[in-house]
Amino acid sequence: MSVLMSVVRRRLSALVAVAGLGVLAGCSGVTYAETPLPQTTAPKPSSSAPAVAAPTCTNATQSYDPLPTLPSRGEITDAAMRKIIDKGYLTVGVSADTYLFGARNAFTGGIEGFDIDMARAVAKAIFGDPGKLQLRVITAADRIPLLQDGSVDMVARNLSMTCGRWNDIAFSAEYYRSGQKVLVSKALPGAKDLSLTDLTGKRVCAPTGTTSLTKLQQVKGPVVVTAGTHTGCLVLLQQGKADAITGDDTVLAGLAAQDPNTVVTSAKAITVEPYGLGLNKADTYLARYVNRVIADLEADGQWKATYNRWLAAPLGPAPAPPTPVYGR
Repeated sequence: MSVLMSVVRRRLSALVAVAGLGVLAGCSGVTYAETPLPQTTAPKPSSSAPAVAAPTCTNATQSYDPLPTLPSRGEITDAAMRKIIDKGYLTVGVSADTYLFGARNAFTGGIEGFDIDMARAVAKAIFGDPGKLQLRVITAADRIPLLQDGSVDMVARNLSMTCGRWNDIAFSAEYYRSGQKVLVSKALPGAKDLSLTDLTGKRVCAPTGTTSLTKLQQVKGPVVVTAGTHTGCLVLLQQGKADAITGDDTVLAGLAAQDPNTVVTSAKAITVEPYGLGLNKADTYLARYVNRVIADLEADGQWKATYNRWLAAPLGPAPAPPTPVYGR
């Protein structure tokens, strides 16, 4: 009998303990929200938050209206330009290995070319002396970052104007129009007529940070090879590590002039590459100033003379300069 009572007591104690736990859980105040179902329709925007229009760019060559005339240094009050004037020279990012546009002269040690003459024209307009210029040699990938952090006042380095780049920097009006083509080794069969689409399985080089590389990556067939500069690509081609180079026709013409074993193909350019002088995004007054300089160069024939000096031999006599587009 005592054994039976002991068993009953243990079972009753267990039931009471379970019931007690249930009471504690019910009084703990903890609740578990249901997981919401995903919305099948987009939520309506809050009336308190104004809608922000997406940035648009209908013409990448559209720049700011040029100043009516070039002011004297003393008349300039813009903070960015005053900083340049007080510094005493214009700092410009350039290439030192883009033959005909910006390349070091092996005999004088100076950097010269079409882009350098454009930079000198701006320095002359500001200071009355084209020599008031500090040339900083940069790579293609350096161009936008150095403008953004203020390390250079301007970039004159065959910089193509694109809507995407307008989000990061400002441009002058278009001062030269090029197009992306291909330079190949003359050893390739049918070399003179080859296009990018004909180079399936071939190693094609383009510099990092360039629109040429972006376009190359969109073409099916070629094996993409990169280098820091177009000259770096030429070295890879000469070493047998690349079969072709793609880039603006003006740049490729310079490479071909340096290496007679290569040729710029006659295939149609696959892009239109409008060149602008790069500026910091905030420097709109400087952009208007530079646009006045460019317009004056074109009007008095200096642009044509500069073209013929550097580019007439490989590319023929000067065409009409690009038509500027203003009103940004």
